[in-house]
Amino acid sequence: MTTLTTTPDGSAARRSVPPSSPAPAGGRRRQGGTVLAVPALVWYLVFMVGPLLAIFVIAALHWPGMLQPVSFAGLDNARVVLDDPVFWDAVRNTAVQLAVAVPVMIVCAFMLGYYVAQRPPGHRVVRYLLFIPGLISTPAKAMVFYAALSPDGLLNGGLEGVGLGSLADAWLASPSTALACLIALDIWAGIGFTAVLFAARLGSVPDELGEAAQLDGAGHWRTMWSVHFPVVRDYVGVVTMLQFLWTLFGSAQHVLLLTQGGPGTSSTTLSFLVYQKAFIAADLGYSQTVGVLLFLAGLVGLLTIRRVFRQNY
Repeated sequence: MTTLTTTPDGSAARRSVPPSSPAPAGGRRRQGGTVLAVPALVWYLVFMVGPLLAIFVIAALHWPGMLQPVSFAGLDNARVVLDDPVFWDAVRNTAVQLAVAVPVMIVCAFMLGYYVAQRPPGHRVVRYLLFIPGLISTPAKAMVFYAALSPDGLLNGGLEGVGLGSLADAWLASPSTALACLIALDIWAGIGFTAVLFAARLGSVPDELGEAAQLDGAGHWRTMWSVHFPVVRDYVGVVTMLQFLWTLFGSAQHVLLLTQGGPGTSSTTLSFLVYQKAFIAADLGYSQTVGVLLFLAGLVGLLTIRRVFRQNY
């Protein structure tokens, strides 16, 4: 761009003016992205951070019911919880549930997902069948297990039919088997959906990797764990985190529908104890104190899983 200027002797002269640099497009793009994210951030703060802070506040209160007067309790609720044998029974049951359900579910789901990813005959039908538990509501799943495990249910009937009637038991009402039945329900409810997720991820692994391993003499077992598993290791870590959280926080509904935490406290878990103390015993301070400990347990578990699978985020 050029402009006309006047010299001291009165003559005109041309002078070049450098063009003004346009505003960087990246800055406008970042500002636009921030504006679009504001509704989601507000939603997250109101409905996620708000209730989380409320848990810590209520845990420091003595609140014997929604319509009852509230007083400050400080650390008294924590002392009551830690001195309660029911709480420690719930801790033990939850630890057993996580130690059994999550590893079994992840390993079996990965193997099923690998099988489906190989596209065997009828693999599309297998995908739909694996999805069925995820399409059934939780009360319906509980009714299926109740029909199978009740004293006159399908399992005891099958044992009678093959001459093993001496092994029949009231599975949901026995202290030695109630928790195992809940763990079996957790595995059955989650393994199919998790397997479909693994199959979708394994389907993106190049076929050349498996073919090269098989040409080198590796069988399906070694190919699955030595070739495909390292490729999708990060994804396995993500799915393990999700199933860990679901088992830790979502087991209350199965306990409520099938065993009510009994017999005694043999199937009481931490998430069910939060519900029981809040809505049955009307002790909100105790309930949310357990909720705080449950939140901390979930946070420690996530960090542990992240470290085991060497997640980079």
